[in-house]
Amino acid sequence: MNNFLKHVQQLQSEPAVKVSTSRTECPYCSVQCTMNLHEEQTIRVSRYSISPNKADPVTEGRLCVKGLQAHTHAVDDRRLRYPMRRLLGRLSPVSWDDALQQIKERFEALKETYGPDSVGVYGGGSLTNEESYLLGKFARVALQTRYIDYNGRFCMSAAAGASNLTFGVDRGLTNPLSEVPLAKCIILAGTNLAECQPTIMQYFRKARQEGCKIIVIDPRETATCSIADLHLKVRPGYDAALVNGMLKVLIEEGYTDPEFIERRTSGYSELAEHISKVSLTEVAELTDIAPELITEAARMYGRAETGLVFTARGVEQHASGVANVRNFLNMVLVTGKIGKPGCGYGAVTGQANGQGGREHGQKADQLPGYRMIEHPEHRAYIASVWGVPEEELPRKGVSAYEMMEAIDRGEIKGLLILGSNPVVSNPNAQLVEKALRKLEFLVVIDLFESETARLAHLVLPGSAYLEDEGTITQLEGRVMVRRAVKPLPGKARLDWRILCDIADAMGKGAFFRYRNAEEIFNELRIASKGGKADYYGMTYDRLERQHGMFWPCPEKGHPGTPRMFGESFGHDDGLARFAAVEHQQPKEGTSGKYPYLLTTGRVLQHYLSGVQTRNTPELNSKYPEPMMEIHPDTAGAIGLVNGGQAQVTSRRGSIRLKVKLSSKIRQDTVFVPFHWGGEQCINRLTHHALDPVSRMPEFKVCSVAILPG
Repeated sequence: MNNFLKHVQQLQSEPAVKVSTSRTECPYCSVQCTMNLHEEQTIRVSRYSISPNKADPVTEGRLCVKGLQAHTHAVDDRRLRYPMRRLLGRLSPVSWDDALQQIKERFEALKETYGPDSVGVYGGGSLTNEESYLLGKFARVALQTRYIDYNGRFCMSAAAGASNLTFGVDRGLTNPLSEVPLAKCIILAGTNLAECQPTIMQYFRKARQEGCKIIVIDPRETATCSIADLHLKVRPGYDAALVNGMLKVLIEEGYTDPEFIERRTSGYSELAEHISKVSLTEVAELTDIAPELITEAARMYGRAETGLVFTARGVEQHASGVANVRNFLNMVLVTGKIGKPGCGYGAVTGQANGQGGREHGQKADQLPGYRMIEHPEHRAYIASVWGVPEEELPRKGVSAYEMMEAIDRGEIKGLLILGSNPVVSNPNAQLVEKALRKLEFLVVIDLFESETARLAHLVLPGSAYLEDEGTITQLEGRVMVRRAVKPLPGKARLDWRILCDIADAMGKGAFFRYRNAEEIFNELRIASKGGKADYYGMTYDRLERQHGMFWPCPEKGHPGTPRMFGESFGHDDGLARFAAVEHQQPKEGTSGKYPYLLTTGRVLQHYLSGVQTRNTPELNSKYPEPMMEIHPDTAGAIGLVNGGQAQVTSRRGSIRLKVKLSSKIRQDTVFVPFHWGGEQCINRLTHHALDPVSRMPEFKVCSVAILPG
């Protein structure tokens, strides 16, 4: 041990021989903070650190704890460095030639035996736009399968569905963040910005300093509540009912904008008729929010000259997620608070490229530019860009969780997964693991041996954000270029290059001849031209010079579109659509056997399924395991103590968790973060009921039993 310490001290005392600084972007949340990577090379080792980019016009030099440690996993010695093939139950290194030959033989054999739809593709919301675009093309041209979807289905699909139905266009934020301080009332529904997107909290604090009233709607008193004037601690699953109550106050007390409703919307009379039958007393009983507080919240928003409404997973991750969001959009439209400075709606994207990831073709029903795969004109246009007959393009597939069910039924025999960990991120996770074990051939491209990679027949070493090059579309709809700043480790390859190599091995290489990511982007620009998400006017040069551009940007001289819907909406008639939304409730209620409600979410130190952050010691040490947050009175009635163990059981499974007492949560509800796998995976308990429009699962509420563990 003494010799080891001396060796470490010797390395630390060596003079630096080379110091370099590179500009990059954080790989985590949708804010995409820019930052500086510092590399100090000595004779024997390289040391890395990160500092904020103080010139960043969005975050103004702020980084959260994840951003400050974002380099750690990318330079970790445990990174996958070689293709690994499973032999006799163990992964062993193989050459790239052998790996590609195996993929060719196994996938072609499955397609020949069972048809092209026997092979599927599963992507991720943190891939670049170029990789997302290429993955969709790869599935439909190289594999010719209809089965492709991605983990972004679990992020913003409900908000996307609601925005498309209401506005005719889905862009996460209708306004740039710079307009947040212009709002005189802000509603934050089911979003914990302080822990999930902390670097943009500055905008909301500034708004409050300017006199803005902030309403937080959440079953928990989160860190975001520190800026709230009013916190509505709604019963999980009853958001739409709460908004019906607020709409009743807005309409009956005259906080509507009749001129806007008449000129720019349709369907208002149906909404008004529906709301006239709503009972505020019934809403209060369903939501467990007093009528006086519902009225106060509605008046705050209704009286404000300007206002913004933000939703996130707390509202969206329900089997009624689209209906929930549509009702919040009703509130935006009925008051005319959209298309003007400080007036609009924002779905707070979770993943790094959650916005761009769903625009260019890795969703089951979409083609690049937010075109729809079942639309004849959209199919014909993309087929012409790709140089394939339109009739050879597959039809639409199914959503992410439904793909797992199709695997379990034996309909999908082979699967390629890029940048995702579905064993942890899907609901009803035990079924998902069982299904993936049934696959005849599973290929996983990732950075580490994730829970999903441990099930794979072949694991390929992909690229981290420091090695990747490409564009990301962050939560505002701002497209930004991220440059590569480090070489790949070992024999790892760029994710987009791996897809091209597989396509080439399968005889489809002529469709995937790219020398760099910019060439892919230039094809994406053409593919998106004329679509809802039109990137045609953007170039890498323009994006870098302007620190990103907002889509739509239809022509090369176009400045981009920071604020949406100033003149018209995205439907053919230019009008937004109201929808009468009935009270929604969870698909699974409490009972004598399962008397408590479980809700899930994030913690500040971790990201998604934890593959990156659990491999970052500084972050993992601060939150090393999931804890069940429970009210002290509830815990006392069960016999639980702070720091003790609890057995949590739903109709789908059971896990043991450490107890964390908190008076900031409802007494009928417990909260557990979802960043862990294996025996600590809370998604072994969550409900797999799906939204009828978006196919979003019911992550945010299910009934559970709790016993001392």
